Amino acid sequence: MASILRVNTLTDASSNNSTPMATVNQGTAKAWINFNGGGTIAARDSFNVGSLTDSGTGKYDINYSSNMGNTSYIISTLSSNLDGNDDGNVRISGERKSNTRSTSMTPVHSGDWFYVSSATFSDGTNFYTSTHGDSA
Repeated sequence: MASILRVNTLTDASSNNSTPMATVNQGTAKAWINFNGGGTIAARDSFNVGSLTDSGTGKYDINYSSNMGNTSYIISTLSSNLDGNDDGNVRISGERKSNTRSTSMTPVHSGDWFYVSSATFSDGTNFYTSTHGDSA
């Protein structure tokens, strides 16, 4: 038997600190993923991610299990490469300009822009992305 708990505000045991439910709902990640972006890509752990697509060196598509409510959501992305060649440097990561996000997918990339004069896409062995916004 399923139950529904309906509340407007959550409070601690002393009733000194409270949070409206809208803050809880709007403040939580709607999707996140920790994945290996080198070689055969694979999720280590995730929430609301149905699949990953390898779209080329350093380019990935994160496909959501449940769509976002609109395309005004934000993503936070970080990647690193621990292949022994760059001492585990953190790489600049973000949304790819070449592809347009949708409510069901976000294109992301990883590259070495701190260390070279032009943008170079490269696979990240550790990739972390979270998505915040409205659920569908």
